[in-house]
Amino acid sequence: MKLTLFSSAIFLFCASSVQAEVLHHDGNSPESKLIGALQQFTRQEKIDPAINDLEQLVETTPKFRLAQLVYADMLMAKAGPISSFGNSDKVTGKALEDLRAEIRMRWQHHNAPSTDNQLPKSIVRLSNEQKHIVVVDLGKSRLYLFENNNGVPKRISDFYISFGKKGYDKFVEGDKKTPLGVYKVTSFISDKKLPDFYGSGALPIDYPNTWDRRLGKTGYGIWLHGTPWSTYSRPPRASDGCVALSNDDFSALNAFVDIKQTHVILTDAIQWIKRDTWLSRNKQFEQQINNWQLDWESLDADRYLAHYANDFKSGNNDLRKWSEHKRRVNSRKKFIQVELDKLNIFMYPGEENMFEARFTQHYKSSNFNKAGNKKKQYWKRSQSGRWQIVYEGPSS
Repeated sequence: MKLTLFSSAIFLFCASSVQAEVLHHDGNSPESKLIGALQQFTRQEKIDPAINDLEQLVETTPKFRLAQLVYADMLMAKAGPISSFGNSDKVTGKALEDLRAEIRMRWQHHNAPSTDNQLPKSIVRLSNEQKHIVVVDLGKSRLYLFENNNGVPKRISDFYISFGKKGYDKFVEGDKKTPLGVYKVTSFISDKKLPDFYGSGALPIDYPNTWDRRLGKTGYGIWLHGTPWSTYSRPPRASDGCVALSNDDFSALNAFVDIKQTHVILTDAIQWIKRDTWLSRNKQFEQQINNWQLDWESLDADRYLAHYANDFKSGNNDLRKWSEHKRRVNSRKKFIQVELDKLNIFMYPGEENMFEARFTQHYKSSNFNKAGNKKKQYWKRSQSGRWQIVYEGPSS
C-alpha cells in the first residue's frame, strides 16, 4: 500500500528522519507499542499490522488518549487519504495541539540517533553510595534513569515526562516553570496521602537549593509525581513546575530511588559525550578537588585561598571575612589532614562553566578534629580559565 497523507502528517508534526536508529526502550511499554505501529506504517507501508497492534494497545491501555487518536487516524487513512494528523473531529483546539506535541516528543526520542557508548556530560563523578541517578532532559520531555556501575553511569531506563506550562528555568513562585539545577529527592509521598491529581505518588526534591537561594529564586513544592488516574499521560507542557510521569513509569522509577540520597539533575538539554572522553575529562575535575585538599593541608594560606573566587560567599562570609578567618585558624596549626569520601561531582545546568561537588569531609589537625562533615561546593571557571570556589558550606 502506498503512503497516504496520514504518513505525511506524521513526518510534518514529528519532523524526524525515519532512517535513524531506535534508542533503548522497553518493547512492551505502551509508548513502544505506539511507536512500533507508526514505524510499521511509515517505514514499511504496512497499515493492517499497524492497525492490529494499535487495536490491542487501546484495549489494554484505554486511557492512552494519544494511542486512541492515532488508531482513529489509521482507520480513517485505510478508508481514504486524510489531510492532517489528528483528523478526528472529536479532538479539536488545544487538546489536539497537546496531543500533537506529545506524539512529536515521543516520536523524536525513539527515532533519534543512538547514544550508545555515550554518557551525559552533566554527571562527572559518582560515589559508591550513589546507587542511581536521575537526569531529566526537559527540552525533549525525557527522564533518564542511570545505575552507578563502578563509578560510571549506565542507563537502565528512560521515560516520557511532562513539565512546566511555561517551560523551564524557574525563578519565582507561581511562574509555572520547572527549575534547572542539581537536586536531591527528600521524601516519598504515597498516593494514599495525595489527591487523585498526583496519581501513584510523589517524590519531592529540594528546590530551592543553595544556589537557587543565592540567585534569589523563590517557590516550593517541586516534585516528581504520577498522573491523574483518569488519563495515561499529559502533554509535554502541562504542570505548574513539577515533572510528571505516567503512573506505571512513576512506580518503575520509584523502585530505584533512595530517599535523601538519589540526585535529580534537571537540564534543558543533555549533552552526550563519548565514553572515553567522559572518563578522561572527569579526572581533571577530581584533580581540582584534590589540589584544593592538598593546598589546605600545606598550611600555606595563600595557596589554599587562591582556590576561592573574588565573589565567594558562604553564609554571612564573603572572601575577605573567609580569608581572615582561615589565616587566623591556620596560624595556630602545626598540621592539618583532610580526607574526603562519598564524592559526587555534577556539571550545573543553567550555569556556564560551573560544577557542584558534594562530599563527606574528615578533618584532623594539631588542636581540632571533626569527622563526617557533609559539605557542598560550587566551582566556577574564571575568564582566565581557572576553576575557583564561589560557594562552600554544609550539605544535606
